[in-house]
Amino acid sequence: MKIHPIGHGRVLPIAAAAAALVACCVAPAHASSHREAPAITTMPKVDGTDFYMFNSYESGRSGFVTLIANYLPLQDAYGGPNYFKLDPNALYEIHIDNNGDGKEDITFQFRFQNKLKATTLTIGGKSVAIPLTQSGQVSAPNAAALNVNETFTVDIVRGDRRTGTRQSITNAAGGSATFDKPSDNIGTKTIPNYAAYAAQHVYNVNIPGCSTAGKVFVGQRKDPFAVNLGVIFDLLNVPGAADFTPAEAAFLLDPNQKDAGHDDLADANVTTLALEVPTTCLLAPGANDPVIGGWTTASLRQGQLLSAAPKAGYQTSVLAGGAWTQVSRLGMPLVNEVVVGLPDKDRFNASKPKDDAQFADYVTNPTLPALIEIALATPNIAPTNFPRTDLVTTFLTGIAGVNQPKAFSASPSTGVASEMLRLNTAIPATPEAQQNRLGLLGGLLSTGFQDLAGYPNGRRPSDDVVDISLVAMMGGLCVANGDADTYKLGAACKPSAVPLGTAAFNLHDGVDQAGPKVKANGPLLPGFPYLGTPIPGAH
Repeated sequence: MKIHPIGHGRVLPIAAAAAALVACCVAPAHASSHREAPAITTMPKVDGTDFYMFNSYESGRSGFVTLIANYLPLQDAYGGPNYFKLDPNALYEIHIDNNGDGKEDITFQFRFQNKLKATTLTIGGKSVAIPLTQSGQVSAPNAAALNVNETFTVDIVRGDRRTGTRQSITNAAGGSATFDKPSDNIGTKTIPNYAAYAAQHVYNVNIPGCSTAGKVFVGQRKDPFAVNLGVIFDLLNVPGAADFTPAEAAFLLDPNQKDAGHDDLADANVTTLALEVPTTCLLAPGANDPVIGGWTTASLRQGQLLSAAPKAGYQTSVLAGGAWTQVSRLGMPLVNEVVVGLPDKDRFNASKPKDDAQFADYVTNPTLPALIEIALATPNIAPTNFPRTDLVTTFLTGIAGVNQPKAFSASPSTGVASEMLRLNTAIPATPEAQQNRLGLLGGLLSTGFQDLAGYPNGRRPSDDVVDISLVAMMGGLCVANGDADTYKLGAACKPSAVPLGTAAFNLHDGVDQAGPKVKANGPLLPGFPYLGTPIPGAH
């Protein structure tokens, strides 16, 4: 199916953004990318859960872009004795497309090593190895009490991820290309001040080709994503409402109930790979285009041999070899969970954005509105305009005048419709206290300060992508488009195609991403790496 970018028409760029944002995602409430495909459920260490990309809003850090890729979902803080170390046989990557062709132009590659110190104790005259990750208190990188020291490297590749020019990112203090990763938050007895301990693992780094230093942090964080997960998977089983009755729909449409549900990720940690990069280093040289696209992937070696008699050591059971094979992919949130059909979920995780035409029908003809009708036993509430060109704009091309690469408006057009998170780096960051939970749309509709720096113009930790997505799912963009095709989305995309009408703008999942309950469970940091201190295994 050929996908055409939507024309500019006479719509002002910001007005177009207000409308198109409503279509930012075709998805109901769901964990952004936790266990989203059959194959990845067997490989949690390489399961990408969320990807964030935004202009840094920490005071004094204008001119930088923060990239955050989270992996290894649903970590219970008490999950010892081995906890949640990343896979040394995996390749974790963050990709940047800065010319709109659906291919990576810059890739940041993370590799990990878990070194066993083989700590022993003398027991009855014999030296015997201990069974734990630690043997005492930990307060500094590579502490003597750590039995396993985790380290990582980061390379920058310009051009194709496998054949491009590769260089090491190094510590600005001393020049080392190897960085210590903090131990997970075992508990307050082992690590009394985890925030201070983790802060020692934020490094200023020299990035080849960049005249200004950036930052890197890799370590466990409190999962910032919030969602009424169990309720959603149980066919929108709204508490207090009779099953398969209009009462469930009434709850989801009542704005007074937007934070009445339970955040099922309130007690979950995650592992974060975070970079802060000078903006100029991410843009295409000489292109005069401030828009970049980004996504994260993880790959494993194509083959592995399991040893029937592993050698003594740490993680010696598997011998891996062969070419890198991509097994996880994440750009915009929620896509592979509830947009891509079950038969193609593994295929999507292995795919590249330039080849996304194969998944176009899932965007132009989404099944989720009909599934919502079934779950709520409320027929005839799904939008009727097909193909869903409103959703194509946000998913595959970006919003004209906001975060659409100039390649799409070039003559001839060189833009390639492809799913990824897109950010206009020229739109200034909004301080945290002024950020609107509904991202760009909320800022534009505000009668006060206008926050133009939120999702889907990138994505920040407090952007409530779930609620925005529900609005989109049920046709909010077509309500805004009006009968006169104001935003040039097609004559069929109009209010009469949206049975819910303006009520679609009230949709929510019962958990407020930026609400007081979520903030209390996992306060964000005011600066890099932004995500909050992980929950300890014991207090």
